[in-house]
Amino acid sequence: MDVNAAVAALAAIAGVCTGVIAMLAFRWSERDQARPTRTSLHTDAVLPPGVDTVLSVLRSSAVVLDESDSVVKASSAAYALGLVRGGKLAVEPMLNMARDTRRDGEIRQVELDLPRRGTSRVEALAVSARVAPLGSRLVLLLVEDLTEARRIEAVRRDFVANVSHELKTPTGALSLLSEAVMDASDDPEAVTRFAGRMQIEATRLTNLVQELIDLSRVQNDDPLEDSEPVRVDELVAEAIDRSRHTASTKQITMASGGTADLRVWGSRGQLAAALGNLVENAVNYSPAHTRVGVAARRIAAPGGDLIEIAVTDQGIGIPDKDKERIFERFYRVDPARSRATGGTGLGLAIVKHVAASHGGEVTVWSTEGQGSTFTLRLPEAGSARDRREPDSPTPDLMTEPLPAPEVLP
Repeated sequence: MDVNAAVAALAAIAGVCTGVIAMLAFRWSERDQARPTRTSLHTDAVLPPGVDTVLSVLRSSAVVLDESDSVVKASSAAYALGLVRGGKLAVEPMLNMARDTRRDGEIRQVELDLPRRGTSRVEALAVSARVAPLGSRLVLLLVEDLTEARRIEAVRRDFVANVSHELKTPTGALSLLSEAVMDASDDPEAVTRFAGRMQIEATRLTNLVQELIDLSRVQNDDPLEDSEPVRVDELVAEAIDRSRHTASTKQITMASGGTADLRVWGSRGQLAAALGNLVENAVNYSPAHTRVGVAARRIAAPGGDLIEIAVTDQGIGIPDKDKERIFERFYRVDPARSRATGGTGLGLAIVKHVAASHGGEVTVWSTEGQGSTFTLRLPEAGSARDRREPDSPTPDLMTEPLPAPEVLP
């Protein structure tokens, strides 16, 4: 009996010990789970509620760094700009800004020029970086791409400078000539001479203002608002008539030809101004006793047939180094000759904008001393003809006779 009692007592003691040990193990497990580990320290560095959603809708590139400068969150734009590589911020000046902000809590902003990744373009990527603390351990970096804004600002600044310079030349000449007329009031011949010069400068000023208005109109107006089928024959005839007097004075032969009865779709006024500028330039930059030709034809294209209008001259030609810039506003291959002919440097810029707004393009072929060919390509308008005639080849405007020529004496 005593033996059985002893066994029961030992069993009770063993059960109590087992329960105590199990309870201690459970408590230890709970404490272990509550204790932060290296992994949980990294994963706990999450964004505050709602910040992730806000960052996803920002236009700026966003990067969030933790206390070890590791990237916790980065937008796709940040990767595209090359700001983040291998989970780290790859731009040293921005990393230094983030460290300084983490240390003192101050918001910092700076503009930087970064090299472009994976491109041969030499211009830098202009960005504006702003760093601010985000909670107690995180730092937020917002980066905005300023490259396009800077380019537009540079274009606007150059345009204003060029306009100011171009307007200053004739207005200054008019001021000086008016003083000369007053001083020579008792000399009829001098007054007549100075008055003639004043008319020339006034005409140049008028042309410049008009082309500025035309350029502004083609840049802002939608040609589809007043578009219509336009006969190419009428555009060519109008362009030739516009330069008829100048060509006759220089004894330049003008001829037109190519495929007849072609139509393009667009604004008649803009198309007439563009083709007129090309023909006028051909006449102005051609020496006397030469030839200027205008030919039109239809060419096949994947998106539909195009109408190609070529204006060819036997002028001074364009150097290779200037071919890429001749369509820039106020750019002149020969500034002295342009001013002598009354050119403003806006004609080809207007042609480029008109072609682009009508879904076409303008190209140039030129050789110094031999002449130039400017080609305007525009989408063809729908034709009422059931059967089209085969495309006729573009005639050689310099050596072959043109069909149905219109010749000035």
